[in-house]
Amino acid sequence: MSSNVKARAALAAASMWVATPALAQAPQPEAPAAQAPQPTITKAPELVRSVSAQYPEQALAQGLTASVRFIITIGADGAVTDVQPTEPVGNGFDEAALAAVRQFQFSPAEVDGVPAPVQVEYVYNFTLNAPPPAEGAAAEAEAPKATLTGQLISRGSRSRVAGATVRCGDEADAAEAVSDEEGRFTLEVPPGECAMRVIASGYQLYQTKETLKANETTEVKLYLAPAGSAFETVVRSARPKKEVVRRTITREEAQKTPGTFGDPIRVIQTLPGVARAPFISGDLLVRGSNPGQTATMMDGVRIPNLFHLLGGPSVVNGEFIDSLDFYPGGYGSQYGRAVGGVVDVSTRKGAADTVHGSVKVDVLDAGFFLEAPITEGVSVAAAARRSYVDALLPAFLPKDEGTTLSIVPVYWDYQLRLDFGAKRGETPEPGAARSTGYVMAFGSDDKLRLVSGGEKQDRDITLDSRSRFHRLKGDWTYRKGSFTSVFTPYVGVDYNDISFGSFTEHDTIYSLGARELMTVEVAPEFTVRTGLDVYFDHVKIDVRAPAPPGTEYVPFPGSEPVAEMIHEKLTMNGFDGALFAEMDFKLGPVTLTPGVRGNLQKVGDTRNVLLDPRLWVRYAASERTALKGSLGLYSQPADTFQYVYSPYGNPLLDYQRAFQTSLGVEQRLWESWNVDVTGFYNRRFENVVAPGDVRATEGGGFIQDRYVNAGIGKAYGVELMVKKDRASATDKWYGWLSYTLSHAEDGRAGAKPQRDDSFGGNGGPPGGFGEETYGLSAWDQTHILTLVGTYLLGNGWELGGRFRLTTGRPTTPMANRGDIYNSDANDFGPTYGRYFSARASTFHQLDVRIEKGWRFDNWTLALYMDVQNLYNAKNVEFVFNDYRYRKAREIPGIPILPVLGVKGSF
Repeated sequence: MSSNVKARAALAAASMWVATPALAQAPQPEAPAAQAPQPTITKAPELVRSVSAQYPEQALAQGLTASVRFIITIGADGAVTDVQPTEPVGNGFDEAALAAVRQFQFSPAEVDGVPAPVQVEYVYNFTLNAPPPAEGAAAEAEAPKATLTGQLISRGSRSRVAGATVRCGDEADAAEAVSDEEGRFTLEVPPGECAMRVIASGYQLYQTKETLKANETTEVKLYLAPAGSAFETVVRSARPKKEVVRRTITREEAQKTPGTFGDPIRVIQTLPGVARAPFISGDLLVRGSNPGQTATMMDGVRIPNLFHLLGGPSVVNGEFIDSLDFYPGGYGSQYGRAVGGVVDVSTRKGAADTVHGSVKVDVLDAGFFLEAPITEGVSVAAAARRSYVDALLPAFLPKDEGTTLSIVPVYWDYQLRLDFGAKRGETPEPGAARSTGYVMAFGSDDKLRLVSGGEKQDRDITLDSRSRFHRLKGDWTYRKGSFTSVFTPYVGVDYNDISFGSFTEHDTIYSLGARELMTVEVAPEFTVRTGLDVYFDHVKIDVRAPAPPGTEYVPFPGSEPVAEMIHEKLTMNGFDGALFAEMDFKLGPVTLTPGVRGNLQKVGDTRNVLLDPRLWVRYAASERTALKGSLGLYSQPADTFQYVYSPYGNPLLDYQRAFQTSLGVEQRLWESWNVDVTGFYNRRFENVVAPGDVRATEGGGFIQDRYVNAGIGKAYGVELMVKKDRASATDKWYGWLSYTLSHAEDGRAGAKPQRDDSFGGNGGPPGGFGEETYGLSAWDQTHILTLVGTYLLGNGWELGGRFRLTTGRPTTPMANRGDIYNSDANDFGPTYGRYFSARASTFHQLDVRIEKGWRFDNWTLALYMDVQNLYNAKNVEFVFNDYRYRKAREIPGIPILPVLGVKGSF
């Protein structure tokens, strides 16, 4: 007896039928994840040429069928560049399907209107046909029908599963349907038992049985189990790289990283090029740059800080983050106002199918996230968080007042976003325009509080520090054909208050800005991007402080000086604007991207103008190897308040500058292993440092500015990133190794300044710079090693670890363990040795995270423990001396800290 063979393939993100005489492929649209990532697929790949698979003879003889799953990489030209089986089935099916799929040809996929490589999950089904009816046989009378209708829902998240294929039975002529955007489907089938099979990209095969009655409708609701986080996002690296180094972190992998307490943004601290900041500091020290020289942005809008005080969590709820782009250097001309790196956090729009949310509670803080559709094309998302460690800590401190005194952070943050316009992924009619937009408000509040056990008593120490910011931004994206426009206006306000002893300062900064980015694809080999970036701020400063010595009063020898109090109220306006343009030229395997950014700053009577030319080169040597390089100039304006008149500032400041270069190679070793090696050299000049120079005044006197553009520095090194992704749903582990070998120096040009102890400086020990004015940077760390790994134990259990090892930061030792009495100031001082000739001890720490998850039909529950410093390493963070500099006390950083938390999502 002969058999006819028919195979069906479900293709993610396609929606057409392509038939051949012996083989039909039934492409199936991509099932969107519950939280769709940026960017957007504006055109799905379509199968334009298929090849029939040869049915294995032995399997055919035994009457066997099979479904073979692949991850297919489709190039920007539509060719199949790679095919990887995810669940081998044996009996010759894998080899037969693989040989056929490799010869498929697709129309190119488009991401944000640009042809781009994508990865899709492809299921090739081998089934046996029933023999055709005998020639001349009488047609059977029309049989009664039964109707099966229902809805497909992602188990745990309740997201609707679109584009899934639903069949009754595995026969060749079995009826089938494809679920719509709401996950709904309808089938008309013969009455009786229906062996349902549901095939959906990113989900496990679903099988069940339903008994259907003639002329009746049966309605079901099916919950599909996700195949695993490795396939929750079908598009992989869809956005073309415009920078030599851009490290993008997804929310899913970031929330599982040990030592981060589930905070995606803290993962930046584990990437190459980022030095370990001192304890309780949230500074980003990138490629040898100093604090404040790396721009931190949220949805393209600059914010004052990414982290709450004292090394707390990020100011954005982790569930709100769509992706996080980190540029350690060599970034595009649309980014400016930074001579270090750039971090841009992208938030995501609210769900369009139904209400989703999560609640997270641990011993540090509690927060929630909520998203929901409002009406057709309109959705909303909101999040908020509040800490309470300041309320819990006193209960665990000793009851005797004064024995323990701790500084703890008190913080809260919020985000609210309203999206409107065309649906995500919706493809407009040819020649039609597509508009989307959103309005978002977000903010953060931080303050430090002294807490102790026992009854409250008067203390000699007072501390009052608080910082907060609020932003309101809009975003309008317009696309038509090859043209894209993104307009982003925003307003904001920052408050900074500090009170310590007799010093108090209250700063308020009102800001207004806008960005416009236009992109035109002139040809497949030529793309132009240009735009405008403007920023205006209004600064109000209210300071009460002791007068600086030597300016407002003269110390009296032999006694502790008591300064005259000064009170200053200042108001200043600042403007910084830029025009930028860059182009992509694709010459075969080579891509050239020249760019330029023109900057204009105006504060008071000061006006600064300059150009920043930049160039990137990328050479795709093969499908697995790419070479890359960059060079360019970067600038950062001084803060507006620094332009105040002397001796409190310097109205003659100019732009801070940096020259950045890099050269690297990317290599894919295996399908789930990638290696990135990048060397860099950065030189900074005309940076703002304190104290300033002494200069003559018009009246014939002399005055010392507080700041001056005399800062210089350089940094060079090599960054290594080895990353292992999950290759399939059965792959149990993923992680990465990052290593940075670097050297950073700081200094200042010109003559050595007189140290201004009242305002402080960053150039060396008291008395000046010593023998050198150029040497090691205070933030130099020769070796920075981080190893991160997570293993899926099964049954909802996950175990991960993070190990960090970094060279200690430079320190200046004392030449002798003694004291020098200063009779004028009536105090003691030390004698220092050579500047930065010693180092703190090497830092090393192991963090571990274990999590147990439960997935129910309508919600998920996770219980986790994140343990920092598992083996309780005594890493020295600070060294304090007694008042006579005879004894030194080393203050360690965080001890072993277990944080237990619970998170529920629906």
